[in-house]
Amino acid sequence: MTDRNHAPLTLKPFVPNLFEEDKFHDECGVFGICNHAESAAHTVLGLHALQHRGQEAAGVVSCDEAQFHSHKSLGHVSDNFNSQPVIESLPGDCAIGHVRYSTAGGAGLRNIQPLFADLSTGGFAVAHNGNLTNALTLRQLLVSKGSIFQSTSDSEVIIHLVATSTYLTLKDRFIDALRRVEGAFAIVALSKDSLIGARDPLGVRPLVLGKLSDSSYIFASETCALDIIGAQYIRDVEPGELVTIDENGIHSMKPFPVLKARPCIFEHVYFSRPDSLTGGQSIYKVRKNIGKELAKESKINADLVVPVPDSGTPAAIGYAQEAGIPFELGIIRNHYVGRTFIEPSDQIRHLGVKLKHNANRGELEGKIVVLVDDSIVRGTTSTKIVDMVRQAGAKEVHMRIASPPTTGPCYYGVDTPEKDKLLASRMSIEEMTKYIGADSLDFVSIDGLYRAVSETDRDQNGPQYCDACFTGEYPTSLTDVEQDETPAQISFLNEIRAKS
Repeated sequence: MTDRNHAPLTLKPFVPNLFEEDKFHDECGVFGICNHAESAAHTVLGLHALQHRGQEAAGVVSCDEAQFHSHKSLGHVSDNFNSQPVIESLPGDCAIGHVRYSTAGGAGLRNIQPLFADLSTGGFAVAHNGNLTNALTLRQLLVSKGSIFQSTSDSEVIIHLVATSTYLTLKDRFIDALRRVEGAFAIVALSKDSLIGARDPLGVRPLVLGKLSDSSYIFASETCALDIIGAQYIRDVEPGELVTIDENGIHSMKPFPVLKARPCIFEHVYFSRPDSLTGGQSIYKVRKNIGKELAKESKINADLVVPVPDSGTPAAIGYAQEAGIPFELGIIRNHYVGRTFIEPSDQIRHLGVKLKHNANRGELEGKIVVLVDDSIVRGTTSTKIVDMVRQAGAKEVHMRIASPPTTGPCYYGVDTPEKDKLLASRMSIEEMTKYIGADSLDFVSIDGLYRAVSETDRDQNGPQYCDACFTGEYPTSLTDVEQDETPAQISFLNEIRAKS
């Protein structure tokens, strides 16, 4: 395998992004394409479309008839795959790619995916979206039997399970490995003769199948990655399905236990791009529906409905339409803000939110305003946004949230704070209202969210989605969380979760 990694081997000390929004972050997005002469270029374009799912690092692995090739770097896709020589260093008609969000700032090149290994069956590369909830347990078992890990990523467990499987073919080894893991995975894998897409039995993390020509197939986390290269959306990879594409065509099988699907409902609320389809549904329309449900449940007489851009915009449109209140852009977002290395004084921290958002005083002054956002995590950004709108002269500021209160962490591939740092886990709605400085605060109900997404109440049919961050009902075992851990194990587990 040739590795043309253009990132420096000696990294400068990481300086936290002082102006990072108080939002959840999906930890990664995946893309794969086969049987196309420009596979690497199309993979890079697909990763551009998926950049919102991971902004700390990006990588591509391609395969030609002779060998595998790799290029990985910290930073955005556009910063690292921006020249013809880079694309030309990734020859072959098949490629997979990965964008990653690192909870600890992405300080390690060794964790950038796709991960690659030379196995007895040949080269094998894996790009994984999701988190494995028994990764530490499996890792300790593998290390005790002689496995040597090169990263702190839970995804590397999968490669070691494939390597140590006693099955004969790579496909059977891969299936054997995935049967042993718990948690969430949407995986695109590449061998010398096949491209594989797989999704966990609950379908927690998304994966779609597309087609570009008669023989060129694509896997991607979202349909927007198909749109950017002009590919046709065929369908979602089904929960528990493994799809193989090789010289004989496309093959589907379901080798995992049959379970009731529980895809992540937060994909509809925030993670997916609004121009994507999830489960065949328009994300944009669903978010507007959430806003309409929110207006039905907690309408207030106001002069304006204002979104907290950009994630609150579709829901705010729906709220305004249902409530019959004018929609206005009362907050303007600066889209050209990146990581800053300004010295972190208290004054700079206080001004940080204005680097990304600025109040539109001409629309807000003297008005009763409904602010609509997708979620409240720690409450830090909400507090500053409410204060900004007040400082612009708003008469009253009422906050409406297009998801239920977030009371628990995610263990399935989403960067979330610990439970005691989630505002809704330690405060009532009344206390939260006072904390963020709003005149009122309300959230869409869990049934309202379900009606917007699936046109049915949760209470009537039981959970159809993974909504554990709202309800505390986790759909899988949490082996690594539930086991009694020594201090060394706790430290090691935190390192894996941070993927530092």
